[in-house]
Amino acid sequence: MSDLTETDPAVAAEASETDPLESAETDAPATEQEIIDEGDAAADYIEELLDIADIDGDIDIDARAGRAYLSVSATADSNLRLLSKPDTVAALQELTRLAVQNRTGRFSRLILDVGGSRDARVTELTALVDHAVTRLEGGASTASLPPMSSYERKLVHDIVAERGFVSESEGEGRDRHTVISKA
Repeated sequence: MSDLTETDPAVAAEASETDPLESAETDAPATEQEIIDEGDAAADYIEELLDIADIDGDIDIDARAGRAYLSVSATADSNLRLLSKPDTVAALQELTRLAVQNRTGRFSRLILDVGGSRDARVTELTALVDHAVTRLEGGASTASLPPMSSYERKLVHDIVAERGFVSESEGEGRDRHTVISKA
């Protein structure tokens, strides 16, 4: 790999879109202590970021499905909404993962939720799946969803299974997407 390729922001962004659920780095499940360490490191990083940006927010740390899960919330009159857009949350999550990796020396699969952005995204994904199911019930053999992160694809797979259909991920890198079909 050339030096230009290694430092090219587009390549770095694409590399961050690799599927950590399929990565060799995540073969061994995180221990409870590792998840606690990740959550603490992530909370420290987010708290410092909020202080620097003078944004009000409360941080809750949880463990879900073998991952640290950080939720940042605030009152309705808070300026936290500035950080709750999906692309901003995704970028903050990647920065937080890097900060955690730097502190712990381990790859992190933590999930960051800012201002309820994850719940809002689950609602959007559910609507996408419902639309795809309608197409399948209308006679389509498969229905493809747009590319999304590994975490979002996992959520989609769960929603699809609840609806009694099957799904699989196809494509590579930023083009990786979910294809739904009848069971």
